[in-house]
Amino acid sequence: MEALPHSKTLVLEKQSHALHITINRPEVRNAMSLEMVAELSAVFSQIENDTSIRAVVIRGAGGHFCAGGDIKDMAGARNQKTAEGESDPFYRLNRAFGQMIQQVNESSKIVIAVTEGAVMGGGFGLACVSDVAIAGPTAKFGMPETSLGIIPAQIAPFVVERIGLTQARRLALLGLRVDAQEACSLGIVHQAVGSEEELDEMLNKALDRVRHCAPNATAETKALLHRVGNEDMSNLLDSAAEKFAEAIRGDEGSEGTMAFMQKRQPSWASESE
Repeated sequence: MEALPHSKTLVLEKQSHALHITINRPEVRNAMSLEMVAELSAVFSQIENDTSIRAVVIRGAGGHFCAGGDIKDMAGARNQKTAEGESDPFYRLNRAFGQMIQQVNESSKIVIAVTEGAVMGGGFGLACVSDVAIAGPTAKFGMPETSLGIIPAQIAPFVVERIGLTQARRLALLGLRVDAQEACSLGIVHQAVGSEEELDEMLNKALDRVRHCAPNATAETKALLHRVGNEDMSNLLDSAAEKFAEAIRGDEGSEGTMAFMQKRQPSWASESE
């Protein structure tokens, strides 16, 4: 793979088939600055076509996942003057985050969120676009925007996709905060564990499952899932059948079928990656 980009707000480490991203602004509970948004976007752009990376693990340093948007950036945007023909600085700030979270949502990689402490605002949105989300015992999830006089403009659509309109309305309109167990029951996260040790154990199990699934088939499946509800069903199924035919005739389909018949692990499940 190419060298990982230099980052001021993230710690990047590749382990086997996974890239571990640690949000590293513990002094502000990993609040999401414009710089961090740009760096996350750059990382996901760089690894999109890197076949050696099959999963991305996102977690926060210092016991918190991400406490939401950076107040300093908001203050800076308030002080910016908008020249004629330029978009509002608050619009640019907010929309940049939305573009990044959409990029993470649509990444071909399996995105795993390991959540602890504050998972608020933008951090809540980031958790909602993960493919696998695990919550530790200290995790607290919330959409506090309305209690601050603002709106969850970029994350609300992803929250609705994650947990449905009914529950999203309650969380967003009341600015509620929920613990790991309730987040799990709502479907914000898939698993809620009782200790740090269990958190690492669940993460390792998820990464092991990633290793057992063919990378291209996984990426195509994720893309197919994202199309559901956005296209006519008959056309979607026609396209899916074409993708299936390509997959079964492709290298992964051939290898997977042969490995099954020979009662062995397929090549992509090798420990030696």
